[in-house]
Order: sequence, then structure tokens, then C-alpha cells
Amino acid sequence: MTVLVETAAHVRSGQARAVDLVERALTDLAQHGAALNAVTRLLPERARREAAAVDAAIASGRDPGPLAGVVYGVKDLFDVAGLPTAAGSALYADAPAATGDAEAIVRLRDAGAILVATLNMDEFAYGFATINARHGTTCNPHDLTRLAGGSSGGSAAVVAAGLLAFSLGSDTNGSVRVPASLTGTYGLKPTHGDLPLGGVFPFAESFDDAGPFANSVADIQAVWQVLAGRAAEPSPSALRVARLGGRFRENADPDQLAAIDAIAPDAPLIVLPEIARARSAAFLITAYEGGALHREALSRDPMAFDPATRDRLLAGALLPDELYREAQAFRHAYKSRIAALIGDFDVLLAPATPCTAPVIADPRIVIDGALSPARADLGIHTQPISFLGLPSLAVPLRRPDSLPLGLQLVGRPYREADLFAFAARLEAQGIIGWTAPRGNARGTKQGAAA
Repeated sequence: MTVLVETAAHVRSGQARAVDLVERALTDLAQHGAALNAVTRLLPERARREAAAVDAAIASGRDPGPLAGVVYGVKDLFDVAGLPTAAGSALYADAPAATGDAEAIVRLRDAGAILVATLNMDEFAYGFATINARHGTTCNPHDLTRLAGGSSGGSAAVVAAGLLAFSLGSDTNGSVRVPASLTGTYGLKPTHGDLPLGGVFPFAESFDDAGPFANSVADIQAVWQVLAGRAAEPSPSALRVARLGGRFRENADPDQLAAIDAIAPDAPLIVLPEIARARSAAFLITAYEGGALHREALSRDPMAFDPATRDRLLAGALLPDELYREAQAFRHAYKSRIAALIGDFDVLLAPATPCTAPVIADPRIVIDGALSPARADLGIHTQPISFLGLPSLAVPLRRPDSLPLGLQLVGRPYREADLFAFAARLEAQGIIGWTAPRGNARGTKQGAAA
């Protein structure tokens, strides 16, 4: 199902009008989005202007771009001209308006895509749950009693529900891949630093990346190509595949491990050394950089922060500089060690989350046999990949009668093309793929099986 690719083709050929697509999306988001609590702002005036420009270009014989007329939303930390960039926080709800769009939005607009909404997130992207003190908790379209994951939960939920063809999120330690896994859609964390971050409210610069959500390999590749400014290069016909072992085989759903072993039964099992230390260093670097970024605001108005975010940022602000430098030195050496270990492989297979979506009423998950906060530990398998700066594509296992669950396809730096090619093969085999939430036409279902 290539909604994005097909929609753009229909608009360019005159079979569909961008203005009609915008009105349909605005209606859908207003009628069905409220149940998800995924949208923070609708942008009807802007969307209608952009749609009219697309239709005018086509009427005059000009090609408006590869994403012509495709409607999308962005996580609430991308600059949108004329609006404050709140980053999910009451602290900046009335901040001065952004004077221009984030670079990613500019590239998408130039490709003909139409921005229609900003989307819910954990405050300052600090969490894996999209539990937001100002906007509320985003619900999973497959079961409204469960989390959508985070911190890009709103971006994942609207795409998984079929309300938008794609969206943009950000991924620091798993904030695209975690909600993609829990909501049953595709989510990409690119090679660190490859996609534009200009005009995106930062969290931890060492790991921050922007990434798209979509409901097919072809659609997410189309968005990536616009954001990257280049086409995906050809991939080898025989991609070299390995399975990640050790901690990646622990705290995983049996269906994930069975799928990985069925996809590549003869692939070697690679155990990354010191994975627990790497994740600890990632936590430390994230906390330090986040605390440093918000130190002044914390000292000025600490009560304006979400209490759960405030405490973690305060802890990060108190970390000593020497400890941060030590963690960064370890990261530098660790990346070199792992590059040598995995250098012979094009695709590494791993779980994306340790489990299906936890219930909102008790947002905890089992890690190493004990209950742990979902907001902190849903990224147990994504955080080490961010630490390495590698590209990772979360893909949804096809399991229509169960709650969604995803895998990570991890690649070599700047070789997202290999991940798309491998995912396309799995999609063609019926192993992965988006499944519309059961219930009403726009996807809200209660009580899906675990």
C-alpha cells in the first residue's frame, strides 16, 4: 500500500486535487484525531494556501514535485513560520513565533508536500511514551487504552491510523523507532547528522536526528529522498545479513526473535561487547546535554516544566563535566570497535522494542524480570544503535490479530538504500507491512490481543 506515492502521482496527473486532499485530511484529523490525542495544532489556512499553489502549478503545466499534494504533519518541535516552537512544553507555548520553517519543512514544501498539523510529543522529547502534561497522553490507534510510544508518539499515531500519509518525528535514542514499533508503522532514524536539523528544537545534539514515518517502504523512501536531497543508490542483489545477539536477544518478544531467525536462519549472531556500558554512556550524554540546554530556564522557572521532565533535566544539569567527557571518549573508541566488528555486514536484525504497547493506566514494562518505567526503558534496543550513529529502519511485523510489534533493520553509515531494499523484500514476502487498526474506518480499536 503506497498511499503517498500513489497520491502524488494522481495529483500530478490531474486525477486528484490538492485542495480536496487537504479538506479531507482536516476533516479526518478533527473527527478521528481527537480520540488519539495526537494533534497539538491544525494549520488549515497554511495548508489551503499550499494546496492552492500545488494545483496552480499543475494547471500551468509545471511539476510541483515528487510529493505533490501529499498532506503531512510534524512533531511539535519543528519550526513552523508564524508559530511558537513549543517542543511540547507550556514553557514555550507563548514564545516568539518562528520567523521561518525548519529546513526539513522547506524541502518538503519544495517537493509539493502540504503541512497540515503539528503533533504531540513528550516534553522536550525526553521520554518514550508521549505522556505530555500540557497536551495529554497520545493513545495507540490499535488500542486506545495503550501508549503510542514516544517521544514522537503523535507523529506515529496519525500515520498508523491512516489519517496522514506520512509525518516527521525526531529520534535521539529511539523516539521514532519505538512509536513505530508500538503502532505498527515504518519509522526511520537516519545516519546521524545526515538529514537536516535546522529549525528543530534540540534535545541532545550528540544523538538528535529527524526521521519520517510512513506505511510502506516505498513511501518512507520517497520522503527520505526529498529530505536527503539524493536518490537511494543501488544495493547489492545479495545483502550480507547478521543477527544481533546478547542483550538484543533478551527482553524481546518471542515473535520478534522467531521472525528474525526465520528471516535469516543461517546469519551469524553478533554480540556487541559492553552493550550495557554503551547504553549507560548514552543515558549520561543525553542527560548532560539536555540539562545544559535547559539549565537557564530551570533556574528561572522550574515549575513551568513537566515534573517528570524537570527532575531528569535537573539531574543532568548536575552531572560533572569530566564524567561527560569520559562518556564521549568511550563512545568514540566504542564506535571504532563496533565498526570493525560489523563491517562485513549490510543489514543487522534486532528487535525495535522489548514488548508491545503498555497500558496507559500502568505505563510499566518488564525488563530483566522486574517492572520498569516505560518512559525510560522502551528504548533498551534502540539506544545502543543511536550511540553508534548508524541508520536504523523500524519495520512492522505483519500480525493483524495482535498488537503491533516491530524489528530494527540496522545498516552501515549512509547506506539507508540497503535498508529500503531489504525491507522491500520482506514486505513482498508478507513478513512485514502496515495493518490498518480494526474498528472504525480511521482506526481506533479497544482491547487488541497482546
